[in-house]
Amino acid sequence: MVKRTIKDFDLEGKKVIIRCDLNVPMEDNIITDDTRIVASLRTIKYALRNNAKVILLSHLGKIKKEEDKAKNSLYPVSIKLSEYLNKDVLFSPETHGQKLTTMAKNLEKGQVLLIENTRYEDIPDKKESNCDDNLSKYWASLGEIFINDAYGSCHRNHASVTGIPKYLPSGIGFLVEKELQKIDNILDSKTHPFVAVLGGKKVDDKITLIESLVQQSDKLIIGGAMSFTFLKAKGYNTGNSIISTEHLDFAKNMLDKYSNKIVLPIDFITETGVKDTEEFSSDDIGYDIGPKTIKLFEKELEGAKRVILNGPMGLFEDKRYSKGTSRIFKYLDKNKIKTVIGGGDSAFAVNSLGFADSFYHVSTGGGATMKYLENRSLVGIEAIEDKKEVN
Repeated sequence: MVKRTIKDFDLEGKKVIIRCDLNVPMEDNIITDDTRIVASLRTIKYALRNNAKVILLSHLGKIKKEEDKAKNSLYPVSIKLSEYLNKDVLFSPETHGQKLTTMAKNLEKGQVLLIENTRYEDIPDKKESNCDDNLSKYWASLGEIFINDAYGSCHRNHASVTGIPKYLPSGIGFLVEKELQKIDNILDSKTHPFVAVLGGKKVDDKITLIESLVQQSDKLIIGGAMSFTFLKAKGYNTGNSIISTEHLDFAKNMLDKYSNKIVLPIDFITETGVKDTEEFSSDDIGYDIGPKTIKLFEKELEGAKRVILNGPMGLFEDKRYSKGTSRIFKYLDKNKIKTVIGGGDSAFAVNSLGFADSFYHVSTGGGATMKYLENRSLVGIEAIEDKKEVN
């Protein structure tokens, strides 16, 4: 069912709560990458152009204990937003209470109020993360319309994501709409070959994703450290490389069932140089795919009409081990293959290796994109009202 969007509402003079993803990296309260703030601007500016009173909610980092609050305040984000919007952004250091209620009540058209990190409410009772009903009701009471534009949080059943829309008319923002449209376009296309490329550290959080993509794709290329679990399942000595022991049976079953689809590395870069998979000793660790594997993967990608890539091919943060990831990106870019890059580490790799503008779509959500690729459903989207059919 198609969901309502911000464009389906009359925002004139309304208090509009926008759940954004302003979870930006910071060092000593200085923002080191404002990509997510920039990605949120279109929806915020649209609400302002339509004379709304804008209330922003977002989480930032992980709040496990009281001491975590100081380093995860959204106050620096309010300053950066003020610069981008060219207007003062009001900031509430409180996440609930009379002062916040009054600030929201007194908002005027064209004003923006950013509320402190929603995860402050996780101390002491995890009210945000457990989707506490009273907190959801309270936040909903601050506004008249709820817009979810936090694609990166749409897989989380949190009060600020799935709780508020229980009590307010709701829709999605431009960022969420774009993410879903781009990924749906790749998945629903009938063009072939369709190749999935998976990398990253562990198999653990990608079990359902692997099961889903191996059925949909013509080929499933597995690189990165997660490939060692599959190589171990095939009987190779993988040295000291990362293995998900509890998932060896899963890997073996996948290889038995889809031996004609799954493509694994045949060599790696170790600390002592390039080694074929058959040459690993007990203390070797593979940090990146090797030159033979790069050629193999490029051959498997030859002629591909669409690609989904989730996870790097190696420890790309270290220049010595970035070549595998970079070469795969370069091949996809050079051959103009329609590619969606899954969020998280993949998006970071794309930006840091200089491929920011090279692909059909680079997702802003890590876990959300993985979850959506698994079963085409996200709790944060399901919570939003369906678009009313016009007869």
